[in-house]
Amino acid sequence: MVSADVAAARRGPRRGESFAARAARAVGRIVVSSAAREVAESTCTAEVLQQPVTTGRQIAVTSIRGGAGKSTVAALLGTTYSHYRQDPVLLVEADPALGSLPLRLGAESLRWTIGDVADIVEPQMSLLDVTGYLVQLPGNAWLLPGSQGQIGAMLDTRAYERVMVSLRRYFGVTVVDCETLPAEVARVALSAAQARVLTAPATLEGIASTHAVLQWMQGLPRHMIAGTVVVLTELVPHRGVDLDKAVARLEATGAGVHVLPYDRHLAAGGAIHTGLLARSTRQTAARLSADVFQLSQKRH
Repeated sequence: MVSADVAAARRGPRRGESFAARAARAVGRIVVSSAAREVAESTCTAEVLQQPVTTGRQIAVTSIRGGAGKSTVAALLGTTYSHYRQDPVLLVEADPALGSLPLRLGAESLRWTIGDVADIVEPQMSLLDVTGYLVQLPGNAWLLPGSQGQIGAMLDTRAYERVMVSLRRYFGVTVVDCETLPAEVARVALSAAQARVLTAPATLEGIASTHAVLQWMQGLPRHMIAGTVVVLTELVPHRGVDLDKAVARLEATGAGVHVLPYDRHLAAGGAIHTGLLARSTRQTAARLSADVFQLSQKRH
């Protein structure tokens, strides 16, 4: 995936929060214990994430522009589902223009792409046959990349639709890392998915453009915006906007909204190690995954 000389430029992975923040939280738990509430919340979230499905749920993640945390959010969703669920989970990179999902998931090498598998998969194949063409990830998760890291790779809508229809019955949940809007494959993925996640940077520009997209979605069939969750990603440690007001304005369109807080581990790039994520990041990822999964269950 990454040549040795390029990989050498990256420092060791950092924890998502500082030692001081971790120590302050530990002291707070001693002074005012909130363990019972945390356990109750975690149990409720786990129950939602472990609900059975009658048919595979497909969740599309996209953004309006690059650098909005799209692949990061897709990776967090996929790893959360694979942690809680017993059935296989698939992550699809439908962004062939040097997408970063394989890097975020720690894939060391790639072989088969969506275009390859579209010509190979057949109805009589077993799960074991299918996974032979996928990249195995930790847990019960699998990755199907959009390209092999080559500039100029193309992905047509026919190949995407053929793959998604064929693989749906093998996986309980499929998370799709789409191209940025308004790319054709992204539009097809959004319309076919049971739930949609729209990522945007937590900046004035990101919020304004996201609000414009949600207003456009209000003119589409009701289930489109009702099944959409916006994720505002904090790319810097200090906020430059009032996120409470921004969330309220975006929620007024009918979409759900989550804020993914700044995390030093995520900001450094590279493979995501869940054990190094800040506690607030892990909690947000779990709540987001549960909300999106519930939305996907409402459309059959």
